[in-house]
Amino acid sequence: MAAAPGVRRSELGIALRACRNAFIGVGIMSCMINLLYLTGSIFMLEVYDRVIPSRSVPTLIGLVVLAGGLYVAQGGLDLIRGRILGRIGTALDEAINARVFDTIVRLPLMVGARNEGLQPLRDLDNVRSFLGSQGPGAFFDLPWLPFYLAICFAFHWLLGLTALVGAIILVMLTVITEVMSRQPAKDAMMLAARRNDLAATSRRNAEVLVAMGMAGRLTKRWTEANETYLAGNQRASDVAGGLGAIAKVLRMMLQSAVLAVGAYLVIHQEASGGIIIAGSILSARALAPVDLAIAHWKGFVAARQSWHRLNKLLEQIPAPNTQTLLQSPSKRLSVEGVTIVPPGDQRVIVQDVTFAVEAGTGVGVIGPSGSGKSSLIRALVGVWMPVRGKVRLDGAALDQWSSDVLGRHVGYLPQDVELFAGSIAQNISRFDPDAKSDAIIIAAKEAGVHDMIIKMREGYDTQIGEQGTALSAGQAQRVGLARALFGHPFLIVLDEPNSNLDTEGDEALTRAVRGARERGAIVIVVAHRPIGIEAVDQLLVLKDGRMQAFGPKETVLGQVLQRAVPPPPAPIKIVAPGAKP
Repeated sequence: MAAAPGVRRSELGIALRACRNAFIGVGIMSCMINLLYLTGSIFMLEVYDRVIPSRSVPTLIGLVVLAGGLYVAQGGLDLIRGRILGRIGTALDEAINARVFDTIVRLPLMVGARNEGLQPLRDLDNVRSFLGSQGPGAFFDLPWLPFYLAICFAFHWLLGLTALVGAIILVMLTVITEVMSRQPAKDAMMLAARRNDLAATSRRNAEVLVAMGMAGRLTKRWTEANETYLAGNQRASDVAGGLGAIAKVLRMMLQSAVLAVGAYLVIHQEASGGIIIAGSILSARALAPVDLAIAHWKGFVAARQSWHRLNKLLEQIPAPNTQTLLQSPSKRLSVEGVTIVPPGDQRVIVQDVTFAVEAGTGVGVIGPSGSGKSSLIRALVGVWMPVRGKVRLDGAALDQWSSDVLGRHVGYLPQDVELFAGSIAQNISRFDPDAKSDAIIIAAKEAGVHDMIIKMREGYDTQIGEQGTALSAGQAQRVGLARALFGHPFLIVLDEPNSNLDTEGDEALTRAVRGARERGAIVIVVAHRPIGIEAVDQLLVLKDGRMQAFGPKETVLGQVLQRAVPPPPAPIKIVAPGAKP
């Protein structure tokens, strides 16, 4: 069905719409399955009304063979329908998982640390799992309820009325289930996310917890969070399970009521004996989808909430548009009145910073802690977007490049180096499958880490483990420096690159900065130690988020030292006793 004019279809809706042919197939199969569900009723009707009175064994055998074939066909169609629904969930996941992963990566850069973490992936799993369960099949079978009720009315109006009353009661129970389970299911989802975040944080900081005796207290917090989650989850399960049990009991009572009504009709010779069993089977089949829908209502509510959250998230972070490919920058970096507010915050961290440097320039950024140095360089590499001002390469603002294209021209070593599970070569090459071995080795030599790597057991193919746990902090920082230098980027930004380096590492860092400048790169180095700015020629001083000085290193250092030297004390003037001062 086409979207209404002016209504923008969601990405999830578009992905699901691509499976419309599969849904049509499921609908056709549901039609055939529900028609085949009449097999049991018709078989019992024929046995009681035709075979038993006539005592015809050949008729009985023929009916058994025919019913058996129809049951096999029904089971096969039901199996195929379930598999198609499962593959629809898989197809939806394949169509949208890259976008969901992209939002997980980009969301912290837009709203800060206060985000859902891995919740979008769990939401996608919920939607896919529900599509692969029996729940959607129940919804496909629900429209056939009037069909079965009509057959019951065709048998006798009392049978139809009994089944109709039961159907109304169960449908009302379904509505009550929806109303009562919505909030508990939502609360349980939030509590689960909170518990998982605490577990993930504790795992990342395991060394601190054990070394400082915090493990017991964090275990207590985890236990409290887990108990709260279990209580919330239990409430949601109690609502869905309780109403499901009530529905099951009512359905069995209804089946018995239909039998009783059928018996009453037989006693008064208003129906045959076969009507009793056939009516009972038909009424049970008519209400089975309602019962199944209630049983899977918890999963349906969770999938629906996940669907809405994913839609909202994908609308909040739209897919980047295809941009015109610009020429590789090679001349100039200019920062024009840049003001920065961290994602998800309201505080201005950096305000009105302006400077420009040419190719081959090295800029050292210094200043006290909290002066905005790391925030500024995040804007220089395009990680944070300034709320005011522009960062330009060769005159083009950074937002004119897609992140993948811009990344080829940028080398970035953050203050906290994060490496990924894989080999050293993969980490240096930024996991580029087309990276040449020569380019990887060149980057490693420029970072002064080649000799260290080849001494390892497997050299460049050494697996470093999750978050680079196989390497020391200094080794990881030097591999991170090689990653920043890989591909000879034009802009190289290093945030305290020598924080974990020894003397040999400091010397390698200085050589790397000088080598990058000699080939025409612009190098920005944030440093707290003098060795970090040894190879730069310009200096930028920040204080309280504002630029205090910028210019040649010697000149700026002289100004800084001059400000740091206290003025000489005023001379003491001695006056004679009794004289006026």
